[in-house]
Amino acid sequence: MISSSIVSNAQCAMCKAVLETGDLGMAEGVNNGISYLMVFPYLLIFGLFFTLYRYKKNQVKN
Repeated sequence: MISSSIVSNAQCAMCKAVLETGDLGMAEGVNNGISYLMVFPYLLIFGLFFTLYRYKKNQVKN
């Protein structure tokens, strides 16, 4: 399922309406907003694993 390349048209109604107007600046803004929102869960997971790594490393030293 991950490696399939099936094209999907799943967008909310507002996003679809904005992107269909043809305003490239607005479409780029929507894409940047999606990327911005997508980064934070990865940063949180990285922070959690980094904290756990440091905790385990300090436990081995003591």
